[in-house]
Amino acid sequence: MSATAPPVVLVFAGSDPTGGAGVTADVLTLASLGCHPAVVVTAVTAQDTTGIKQFTCTETELVIAQARAVLEDMPVAAFKIGMLGNSAVATAVAGIVEDYPDIPLILDPVQRSGRGDALADHMLDDALRSLLIPQSTLITPNSLEARALAPDADTLDACAQGLMSLGSEYVLVTGTHENTTEVIHRLYGNMRLLETFVFERLPGSYHGSGCTLASACAASLAHGLDPVNAVGEALRYTWETLKHSFRPGMGQPLPNRLYWAWEMDEPEGEDRD
Repeated sequence: MSATAPPVVLVFAGSDPTGGAGVTADVLTLASLGCHPAVVVTAVTAQDTTGIKQFTCTETELVIAQARAVLEDMPVAAFKIGMLGNSAVATAVAGIVEDYPDIPLILDPVQRSGRGDALADHMLDDALRSLLIPQSTLITPNSLEARALAPDADTLDACAQGLMSLGSEYVLVTGTHENTTEVIHRLYGNMRLLETFVFERLPGSYHGSGCTLASACAASLAHGLDPVNAVGEALRYTWETLKHSFRPGMGQPLPNRLYWAWEMDEPEGEDRD
């Protein structure tokens, strides 16, 4: 293998025919950030940029077979887990990553689409709490997901404490859904708040922003950055993809994961929506 070969990140996520979220978002993000994406498809969705129509989860035997094919062939530098869809798939994935405890695991606990459509069964949260969060290097819930995963907590700080108590080394609670002038993201580790990242709030909402952030975190960790710097770099990259977003459909804009490669020759102040 060439000394300059890009690090391999193994993604577990669902498909999205629009290319806005799911495995396509992961692939674009990881490639943009200098990683080689390997993909395990955990679910197939029918959706557009306005919302989910339907989805079906991949049979667990096929999930396992996809992952083993990669892991027995390539050196994987990081795992990124997105949409799982149900507890059976979560259990299968947990069993796979358990065999590789030294590989960083980034968990995006996907429960709903950007519009709010359900992307999981009612038992998935329990499987995440008992099987995957304990193995996670970093979990990246938005504030709604953090509250759902730690329902007994009365503040977002307490939610993060609860998730760390389950075993996750680091918790990044994103603040896009909070009613604040700026977007405030909080990174926790060692049972305390480590860093606060503040960004300008951009207008509207985006299809695939959470996938982009989690994959960017995985890329940074795969390149060897420490978790605090990895999260900071991932957040800055994600914000730029949203700032340069485009709207190919009738619904939400998509992050432009290859914004740096485009010639952005747009009039000052043009509305990308």
